This record gives sequence, C-alpha cells and structure tokens, in this order.
Amino acid sequence: MSTKSVPIATEVPEEVCGTMYAAKLLGLSVGTVQSLVEKNELEAWRTRGGHRRISLQSIRDYQRLHGLPSDGDKDALMRVLVVDDDVASLEVFRKTMASWNLPLDCTTMSSALEAIIDIGSFKPDVLITDLRMPGVDGFELLRTLNGSPNYASLLVIALTGLSGEDIAKHGGLPPKTIVVQKPVDLKWLHGFFTSLVASRQLKSA
Repeated sequence: MSTKSVPIATEVPEEVCGTMYAAKLLGLSVGTVQSLVEKNELEAWRTRGGHRRISLQSIRDYQRLHGLPSDGDKDALMRVLVVDDDVASLEVFRKTMASWNLPLDCTTMSSALEAIIDIGSFKPDVLITDLRMPGVDGFELLRTLNGSPNYASLLVIALTGLSGEDIAKHGGLPPKTIVVQKPVDLKWLHGFFTSLVASRQLKSA
C-alpha cells in the first residue's frame, strides 16, 4: 500500500481494524483491500507506529453498496480466533472447523501482534493461540488480554509443546487457560466445540 495515500492519524476513530481483519470481513484478499484504501473506497489511517487502521463504518458502507454480507449476519455464530505463526497449521484449523458443520466463524491470524490489534473488532468467543511465536508471542498476547476486563469471558486454549515447568519459567498463563499439548488431537477439539455449541444453544433456548 502506498503510504502517501494513507494519512498519519492524529486521532483514530474507536471502530477500526487492521488490514487482515478487513480482508476477512469483506471476503477479499489483503492486496485488494489495500487497493480499495488507495482508491479511497475504504477510509484508513496509518498510526505513528506504522500500523494501518481501517474504519469499520467504511467497511459496512462498502458491504451495503456492493450487496456483500455484513458481519452482523454472523451474530448467531460462535466466533473463534486461531493465532499461530505456522501458516500450514492455520489452514488445517480452518479447513477442519469448516468440515464440522457447526455454527462457527473461524478467523486465523499468523501474528500475535495482529491479533492484539484486531481482537477488539472481532470480539471472539474462543481464542486458540500458539505460545511460542517470533516477536510478540502467545504469552504476551494472553498477558495483554488478561489485563483488560473486556476479555473476562473469553475462553482461551493455549497450544504448546512446552512442559508445565517451562510455561512457569515464561511467567505462567492467566487463570482458566486451557493448555493443549501439540500435536493437537482434532477429534478432542471437535468434541470440545460440539459440547460448547450445545451448551450455548441451551442457554439461549
């Protein structure tokens, strides 16, 4: 994206998201979203730290203008965010969850930093994250979220090959974090989400 077409914001609106999540909402590639920003079809800013922020309102306007399904159409789905720097693993999660025929909306991200940026817009019900990632890792991601009351009800599954002792050396994990050893047993995960969906449906009945 040409930085000249994206102004540096002095004050960014509260309802914004990153480029990856904008692409998810619109069902478009990241490159196409960048092109829409350059053509001013989506309103965007660049923070002083260099991160792009796209107006959620401009995304909703674009969806209405082009007859695209809006994010509000997915309110009945359980939102799942999977964060892992291994792109192949993310693809396995995405395809596997899609095959379960459960009311899940699965979003994948390969960067914990991107997850921190976009999680407030996505508002997942369940977060599945790897712990060991380059740069900002899963430990830092969970510590960041644990410090905010907005995520008190977020169900967290931490994926790792680390032992309990190694996890403790990294400062431990927030209370109620479900630790799942790698490689992940997908049959167990299927049963877990089946039970979770059933429990949610009973509560809303």
